[in-house]
Amino acid sequence: MLVDNHNRAINYLRLAVTDRCNLRCNYCMPEEGIEFAKRDDLLTMEELCKISSILVEQGIDKIRLTGGEPFVRKDLMVLIRYLAGLEGLKTISVTTNNTVIGPYLDELKELGVTDVNVSLDAINESAFQRITRRDQHQLVMDNLMAMIAKGFNIRVNCIALEGQNIEEIIPMLDLTREHNVSVRFLEEMPFNGGSKSFNTIKWNYKKIFDHIQSFYPDIEEIPSEKTSTSINYRIKGFRGTFGLIPSFTRTFCGSCNRLRISATGDVITCLYGKPRLNIREFIRLDSSGEAFRESIVDALQTRSATGFEEQEMYDGVFENSMTSIGG
Repeated sequence: MLVDNHNRAINYLRLAVTDRCNLRCNYCMPEEGIEFAKRDDLLTMEELCKISSILVEQGIDKIRLTGGEPFVRKDLMVLIRYLAGLEGLKTISVTTNNTVIGPYLDELKELGVTDVNVSLDAINESAFQRITRRDQHQLVMDNLMAMIAKGFNIRVNCIALEGQNIEEIIPMLDLTREHNVSVRFLEEMPFNGGSKSFNTIKWNYKKIFDHIQSFYPDIEEIPSEKTSTSINYRIKGFRGTFGLIPSFTRTFCGSCNRLRISATGDVITCLYGKPRLNIREFIRLDSSGEAFRESIVDALQTRSATGFEEQEMYDGVFENSMTSIGG
């Protein structure tokens, strides 16, 4: 079992398979995009499989595949098929913008990969296009309805963006009236490639809750796992649930069980800090994987207690784009 220097057990890996994305969401990167990693710097599928296997041996039992948009990587299913056969791995999940996942739904279901987080910041088509700078709304919604019909466990993640999609909160929430999905509203964070910076937000998780409660007063909080980043609720008469994620306020740091590895091999022990090291060469030069094992253990002994403490140590971390650090 991996344990950090604050005695937090680490059993959850967020593994980025690419930094590329086919959308250009305005809260994630500038309109002109960012400088994506060179292909030779990206971890290969073989390397991603090796990393996953070693970390599962060390106690990781949940892996979430992220990007960028993971399904723009054409060989992604090679990794997913490998993970599905990995003894000791209990949960494989995916975070996606839902544009190109459609052709893979049946195989994902067969492999037992049914936990999917869908990044969707607007139900309204014009708001969707304004935020994503792309015309993919109908495809995203069609894929979402197909996933619901096939029985996937879906979490729809919506970032509350002041001046952009606040009017979308209630229509997004109404997805849970008829469908057994969870819609989770996240506080905005300034990981946008340096195109915008801010030190405070108006729409924190408390304000989002108050806004929802003004429309639906009969709300019940439901139990959540200790390591959950979301505070979860149910509205009376609704089939699904909703959650609030204090991603800017950061109330969840004390129970953090996550480790991130970027598509280029950066080991990120806290979303709000810089990488501790890069393990790409460890994987490429050491066939035994021993140096990689030791480097992970060492990196976890340098974790900050909270994201605020980490941010103080590394000024300028928010100049990164979320697509380059794996979400």
